[in-house]
Amino acid sequence: MSDMTIEDYLAHGGKLTSPGNVPARYRGELMRLMASFVDSELAASAGFAEVINDAPGIKSRISAARIVLEKADHAERVLKIMAEFGADTARYEGVHPWAARLDRGADIGASRRGGDMRLSVFHYPLQGWVDSVVMNVLQGAAAVIQLGEFGRVSYQPLAEVFRAITPREARHAELGREGLGKIAATEEGRAAARDSVAYWRPRVAAGFGTLGSARFERLKRFGLRQRPNEALLADWDGQIDAMLADLGLN
Repeated sequence: MSDMTIEDYLAHGGKLTSPGNVPARYRGELMRLMASFVDSELAASAGFAEVINDAPGIKSRISAARIVLEKADHAERVLKIMAEFGADTARYEGVHPWAARLDRGADIGASRRGGDMRLSVFHYPLQGWVDSVVMNVLQGAAAVIQLGEFGRVSYQPLAEVFRAITPREARHAELGREGLGKIAATEEGRAAARDSVAYWRPRVAAGFGTLGSARFERLKRFGLRQRPNEALLADWDGQIDAMLADLGLN
């Protein structure tokens, strides 16, 4: 590494293990990634907290409560790494409107709103139990694919956290699929689920980011991304198409 710059080292698959000597642009991109994840998890947790009482039974209520708890825990784990980089984590100790949502009919694409870095999908409101299950299934599948990417980032302590939480996020998606299977067992449930899929699918898809992103090559050189947005989106589309076909919802 003596003849390389740190950026060359990263471009050739090198790993970093501490905040010391991290290039400024690398730090900025890493902080952006972490802030988006933390804010999205907190917004997701707050959103699902509001539908726990809509759950049709004790098991469903426990599942929803587990998702609320574990998403907040995941946010805290990544926030600890942000603190090591000098991030102002005090703002997370105060009151922030994580449960705030836009009108149901809003369409903001992939833009950020409300003074935080949550993915745009977490700005839209849930409407009852079926809607929350559908959103959890679609976004849960997206989260697992994205975490597979994040689990290979070049900042090793963060990659380890992402790999540790991926099984729990996968379990959240699995709980959602179990619930959606029960909903799709009736004609009324299938009709409601199809309406929710039509609403949430484009909004979840927007979370994969711009196709042909100009930032991707820089992130790849830093070892913060491996596969482009369109490849991750294609994986997700394939999974969702297959799942909806299995449940008679396509």
